[in-house]
Amino acid sequence: PPALVTPDGTVTYLDIPPGPPLGLGGLPFEATDHHLPDGSLLALYTDGLIESRDRDIDTGLDMLRHALSTPAPTLEATCDHILKTLLPDRPADDDIAVLLARTHTLTTGQVASWDLPADPAVVAHARTLTTGQLTTWNLPDAIPTTTLVVSELVTNAIRHTTGPIHLRLIRDRGTLICEVSDTSNTAPHLRRARTLDENGRGLFLIAQLTHHWGTRYNRTGKTIWAEQLI
Repeated sequence: PPALVTPDGTVTYLDIPPGPPLGLGGLPFEATDHHLPDGSLLALYTDGLIESRDRDIDTGLDMLRHALSTPAPTLEATCDHILKTLLPDRPADDDIAVLLARTHTLTTGQVASWDLPADPAVVAHARTLTTGQLTTWNLPDAIPTTTLVVSELVTNAIRHTTGPIHLRLIRDRGTLICEVSDTSNTAPHLRRARTLDENGRGLFLIAQLTHHWGTRYNRTGKTIWAEQLI
């Protein structure tokens, strides 16, 4: 189970529905929601970290709880401390992965969002809104790439949905994230367009121009996001 470290240092294991290991494919997962206070630390890991031939899983969970309760200056330092605590002087019996994430809230000045109709005419308006917001944030160098990303994502959403479209820009510490949400569950696919193809270059361009991009799904559709370094 994921481990949650609240800002006061308390470590608990989240109660989540049982499910198959990630990566098996073809099996459903039950979603669950948990409220994480601002400044919380969430630890995800594989069973190879806590279980081995000479240590049962309960002992491993206790050791991980102790490691997470020790303050560290960075997430990288916390990861190093976890590995040193649970694997002090022995090779791992299994593959090990540890992923840490810390929550923080964004101020209203760091987020801009708009609801747009699924109309091809709205693409130009979305570019205008984006240019205005980046000008307000004093990010002129990000305007060319971001307006191209917005154009491609909004156009893609219009082609694959009849419902409303939501555009959101997030300015975080050192990054600018562009999100476009729609009501379709159609999965986007990155492909290389042939010389005479009129379509198929959108996601390829986004992948070339941004630092990361991806898709997340919810009960009513999906969100495609793209992140730039600023």
